[in-house]
Amino acid sequence: VQLQASGGGLVQAGGSRRLSCSASGRAFINYTVAWFRQAPGKEREFVSAVKYGVGTTYYGDFVKGRFTISRDNDKKTVYLQMNSLQPEDTAVYYCAAASFLHDDYYNADRYYSFWGQGTLVTVSS
Repeated sequence: VQLQASGGGLVQAGGSRRLSCSASGRAFINYTVAWFRQAPGKEREFVSAVKYGVGTTYYGDFVKGRFTISRDNDKKTVYLQMNSLQPEDTAVYYCAAASFLHDDYYNADRYYSFWGQGTLVTVSS
């Protein structure tokens, strides 16, 4: 599967942004899709994931109800709605996919085989 992330840009603190991850290829429904982010000088961290099939969602602790992940299997797209953005949310956001990923590994980037190119979100104070 190939992934294309989009939707990044400049937003003021307190604002919102919706990221999209569009996939090509077969059997999109069989993939857990996640968002990770990497800020300058920091390690990549898990943001959110939506499980294959039933669509169970997971979030990083820092999200605290601000972000919502969703998927549209017909459109082969996963969305990340980000609200109440803060300057510390500034990062390159990557989407990633893994086929039939075990629930224990949803937040571990090493288990994701397919990655999009990343989209930059900059939050100004």
